[in-house]
Amino acid sequence: MTIMYDGVLITQSLRPGTELDGMRLVVTKITTFDNASAAADQPTRWTLLYFAVDEADADRLAAWLADSLIAEPGVWYADFKNASEHFVIFPERIFRYRIGDNTARARAVDHGRRLGVPEAQLDWGD
Repeated sequence: MTIMYDGVLITQSLRPGTELDGMRLVVTKITTFDNASAAADQPTRWTLLYFAVDEADADRLAAWLADSLIAEPGVWYADFKNASEHFVIFPERIFRYRIGDNTARARAVDHGRRLGVPEAQLDWGD
């Protein structure tokens, strides 16, 4: 049985020129909306790409995201999870923790706060 992770990526969070190749993502939904909680240095129109990735590609995808997310202006993160584990990725930093590990989750949230991610955006669920 293949274990899959489900995630969401804000396409505006990627640095121009980044390219994901050689890894299979299954797109499950795409939606665009105007985000009232966008920070002053973030665009207000966001496109969300919902996806699934195989466990075999999870570490590689996390590393690619850590290298590809915009660090300035504004700070972004992406995340994906399965029933037992959660990846939260910031520019140049990956947090991987067991669902229910509140201490590990708090470290990821604190890192986002230190980077300046708006509080309303530190709302990923476990």
